[in-house]
Amino acid sequence: MFSKRPFIVAGPCSIESFDQLKKVVQHLSENNKVHLIRCGVWKPRTQPGGFEGMGEVALRWIADLKNIFPNTMFAVEVAQPKHIELCLKYNIDVFWIGARTSGNPFSMSELSECIKGVNNVPIMIKNPPFPDVKLWAGAIERMKNIGVERIAAIHRGFYSHNNCGYRNNPLWEIPIELKRIMPELPIICDPSHIAGDAKLVPTVAQTAMDMNFDGLMIEVHSDPQLALTDKHQQLSCQEFDALINKLNVKNNNTSADIELSLLRKNIDALDDELLQTLAKRFEIVRQIAKIKNSNNLSVLQIDRWNEVLNKTICKAEEMKISTDFIRKIMEQIHAESVRIQCNNEWKSDKPAKE
Repeated sequence: MFSKRPFIVAGPCSIESFDQLKKVVQHLSENNKVHLIRCGVWKPRTQPGGFEGMGEVALRWIADLKNIFPNTMFAVEVAQPKHIELCLKYNIDVFWIGARTSGNPFSMSELSECIKGVNNVPIMIKNPPFPDVKLWAGAIERMKNIGVERIAAIHRGFYSHNNCGYRNNPLWEIPIELKRIMPELPIICDPSHIAGDAKLVPTVAQTAMDMNFDGLMIEVHSDPQLALTDKHQQLSCQEFDALINKLNVKNNNTSADIELSLLRKNIDALDDELLQTLAKRFEIVRQIAKIKNSNNLSVLQIDRWNEVLNKTICKAEEMKISTDFIRKIMEQIHAESVRIQCNNEWKSDKPAKE
């Protein structure tokens, strides 16, 4: 089922009308690179009162379109046993289990009991909201234990304090660890939910291909600006075509390539953290400068500086970091702190240009 690479899943975040769904399906069914149409039928919402999907009505629309496009396969998210029963009634081809459900062992147990004996339906399982590879693997194992053989994992990123400019933090090391644990498991990336912004989806999608993911799940809408859910991250049909046509799929990645790519992504993330930490540090410097100015205190307080430097060097030595290197770094940081205070930059929110 998921052996073709890249295995492309595309379709609307949620089914809103028959006309909207038909337009997307007609377009995607003509693209020979799309293997599966994703359709949101039931939509879990954080806040009550939002659009929660069309339910069984949408399943009827899918059934009608299966007659019009007989070679097209459809996937629907299921979160409750009654969802599975209805999907089976309307001959849905593939089920997927969302992040909120995969992270709840009680829900996974209920679903597995319902699916038991219906193991001819392929299942895709999204990662839980938080970066716990064991919880993700556990959800997959529950399906394996009841005899489901065709399973794929979907990486949609993780909630975290710092998402590095994305809706969800990719934390690429988590799906890579899952692949190490389950080497035969296909892993599909969901760049729409990682990015949270249609403009960033192509970058995330290419990164996934560079890291040897098996496929992509991309949200596509006939008119994203009118979408009732996730309108900012859905691509138009034309944008989707452009992404797929530009996608560079590397079929000869070695394990070394994957490992290097992962390590470089980690370095990029750490560099971003370093910059954010420096920005926070210099903001505190500006606050200190205001207090010094108000109390007529000198900018340079050598005893305090020596205390900070010596403490940092001792910590660096314990962590087996070159003390000469740390001394140079700290001296540069201190020089910048003094410059900010002497140039009265604390009076402005914007740093002076060199």
